[in-house]
Amino acid sequence: MTVRSGAETLIPQAATATPAEPAVAVLTAMQTVLVRVGVRQAAAVLLEERVRATGDCVERVAAATTVAMLRSAIGQAG
Repeated sequence: MTVRSGAETLIPQAATATPAEPAVAVLTAMQTVLVRVGVRQAAAVLLEERVRATGDCVERVAAATTVAMLRSAIGQAG
């Protein structure tokens, strides 16, 4: 039996998907989900580290885009 993550269950994945590709799909789906500001701030900090640390260009772009979305949401909640 294969155990699938929540993202894989909600968003079908191609067999060749990189880890960043499902992340982008999940982020797109979550644009309207309500989340506390503290959670957004913590996620932004963690993702900023991924932007600096990853060697994967797709992952870097996905993380940077997510950070921008999180920072924008934080500013709007301000």
